[in-house]
Amino acid sequence: MADARVSLIPQAPEGLSQRARYFVEQHGLRVPHRDLKTLREAWLEQGIPAAEIDRAVAFQERWGGLALPPALEYEGGPRVLETGAPEGSAANGWRFPAGGGRISMAHGFMIGPGGEFGIDADYWTPLHASTEGWVEALALANHAGYWAKTITKISGSAVEELNLDGFEPVPEVQGLADNWWRGKDSLIAIYRGEAIGFNAPHCLRAHLYGGLDAWGLAGI
Repeated sequence: MADARVSLIPQAPEGLSQRARYFVEQHGLRVPHRDLKTLREAWLEQGIPAAEIDRAVAFQERWGGLALPPALEYEGGPRVLETGAPEGSAANGWRFPAGGGRISMAHGFMIGPGGEFGIDADYWTPLHASTEGWVEALALANHAGYWAKTITKISGSAVEELNLDGFEPVPEVQGLADNWWRGKDSLIAIYRGEAIGFNAPHCLRAHLYGGLDAWGLAGI
């Protein structure tokens, strides 16, 4: 049953950067969401391990009902962060949903065995090491898009030709398949998730944000 007492004004979870907290609290909404604890016994009867149920419940309590602006790739990402029954096995690992897509997609959004945020395409592909990383990446895209003097988008083999000498990975986004890189006056976001998940190199994407000052580069 949805919790009607939840405020529409979200409070950013602990552990996010100042930039991501501002993004969540200024641009997000917290909508009613299910209390998964009421499903615990039914899930146990289905053979879902108690530890996996605990992970799903913890995700729902931290992120459940949080609606954020669309991501620039993956057709916008989940409409609302929301989970359901874990699925998997001891041999292959357990995952649970991270939220339904905004449109019909060839992949879903999942939370992996180690808490990774990723897509379930032809292959399970972790994008960020945590949901925090996904939210940090959304916040950085919003920030960079506002402050950059130029924004360039490239795809396919051109992404592999990018020269990242002098760039450092942005640690907050906890990049795995996807990552952000910070240079002296620019930021680069590289999206490899669909290229890996569908074994489709032409799906490689990168966004280059140029002309950034110190505040534009960090925003924290």
